[in-house]
Amino acid sequence: MNLSEAFKVSTRAIYKNKLRSILTGLGIIIGIAAVVALVSIGQGVSKKITNQIEALGSNLLIVFPGSTSMGGIHGGFGSVNTLMPSDAVAIANQVPDALYVSPGVRWIGQTVFQNQNWSTTVMGVGSSFPMIRDWPVAEGNFFDKEDVDASANVCAIGQVVKEQLFGGIDPIGKIIKIKNIPFKVVAVMAPKGTAGFGQDQDDMILAPYTTIQKKLLGIDYLNFIFVKAISSSAINTAQQEIEALLRQRHNISSKADDDFTIRNVTDMLSAVMSITNLLTIFLGSIASISLLVGGIGIMNIMLVSVTERTREIGIRMAVGAKRRDILLQFLLEAVTLSTIGGIIGIILGSILSLTASSFIKVPITVNIFPIIIAFIFSFAVGVFFGLYPATKASKLNPIEALRYE
Repeated sequence: MNLSEAFKVSTRAIYKNKLRSILTGLGIIIGIAAVVALVSIGQGVSKKITNQIEALGSNLLIVFPGSTSMGGIHGGFGSVNTLMPSDAVAIANQVPDALYVSPGVRWIGQTVFQNQNWSTTVMGVGSSFPMIRDWPVAEGNFFDKEDVDASANVCAIGQVVKEQLFGGIDPIGKIIKIKNIPFKVVAVMAPKGTAGFGQDQDDMILAPYTTIQKKLLGIDYLNFIFVKAISSSAINTAQQEIEALLRQRHNISSKADDDFTIRNVTDMLSAVMSITNLLTIFLGSIASISLLVGGIGIMNIMLVSVTERTREIGIRMAVGAKRRDILLQFLLEAVTLSTIGGIIGIILGSILSLTASSFIKVPITVNIFPIIIAFIFSFAVGVFFGLYPATKASKLNPIEALRYE
């Protein structure tokens, strides 16, 4: 019996017991659908987090005051005030691998334009901030070094702030009040989206850091320093140069802890990618358990089928069917069941993935890789769990099979 005839016989046997075949394939359908859906969702979440971190800017280093352990006292970065504007100037002048440097301070509060008000983040930065964060200006012109040196009352606003305060009004040249201090809007930033840790970058006002320091906060220190390295390959070198420079400037001995913390966005991205990849593998592995259950279901039904059709097997062997024909017939039956279940599961999993995308607000795209793996896996399940029943059927004694009632 050739492959085509064996396939027809197997298909007829499956069709003859439609309800049993559907229930048997249900385990494979659910397993494959779960694998495709969970892996796709995991990849979508990973992509979203990656995009958010990349939105911070390329080749980016962020220097924070304080460290996790300093002078025997444990505390998070930002817990002390150890960064000064002169540190940012020194980094810009003495670190060869630093392309752009921007001091930074931060304040959160109410902003007002006429009868509209909006609570937002106000960041005091340097004139090179848009280049550091790869953040273009959509309207107007970003403030320059002269504005920073003069502590000018000028600002650039994000898209959310523009919408909330101005609506359809052109904001360029208009005056907004931040803590009752008037600021002239000179630029509107292009849409940037959410950055790492869920911060909406469009819901932000940017102003010269000197202005925010002196007129808004009354401080002389910095909350952070942004540094853009000259290239991705120079990030680690730039980080080492900054560490050495700041330790020297802050008179930190060789055995003492740093009084600052440097965050490398590339390292952050690698760490997050490792975590999300492990999460995706974990989700896929959990879903694969249902595939194992489905495979056992197929083997169980095939064993029942062999028992039910013992007399049929004996008749076929008596009229000339060889052992390999019987083996092929039952193996094809198991493979067909699992493969059809796999195809239905792939379609169902893809639909579930795209449906989940609208609920969890994650850009999920159904990747071809998990689909191919799922299809191969469903085929392999049919072969693995169908081989034993098929082998058992092929080894039946024809005479004993004919006598079976």
